[in-house]
Amino acid sequence: MRHFSYVFVLLGCLVCALWLEPVLKVNVLRRWRRLLLTLLPVAVVFVLWDLGAIAAGHWTFDPAQTTGVLFPGGLPLDEVLFFLVVPICAVLGFEAVRAVLRKPAGDE
Repeated sequence: MRHFSYVFVLLGCLVCALWLEPVLKVNVLRRWRRLLLTLLPVAVVFVLWDLGAIAAGHWTFDPAQTTGVLFPGGLPLDEVLFFLVVPICAVLGFEAVRAVLRKPAGDE
């Protein structure tokens, strides 16, 4: 079970943020193209950053706490999921605050 520690933390983050979608009707997941355009550059930059840090020996992952699924360069699946889950949670949080304060999104 310890091999899923990282994944469980990410699931906890999602559980704590996903309720904002239906309750506050923030429509983040409904506007999936916009979300994808937000996530893609972030994920690419940080995946490259991590790969560089791993190659230089500056960054490691505890194999006892990750799934063991590794991408080329030694990047764990768990870390790639982090680069997707955390920005999704951040966008959900941002949009929830915007919705509660009734601030326009800029395209409305």
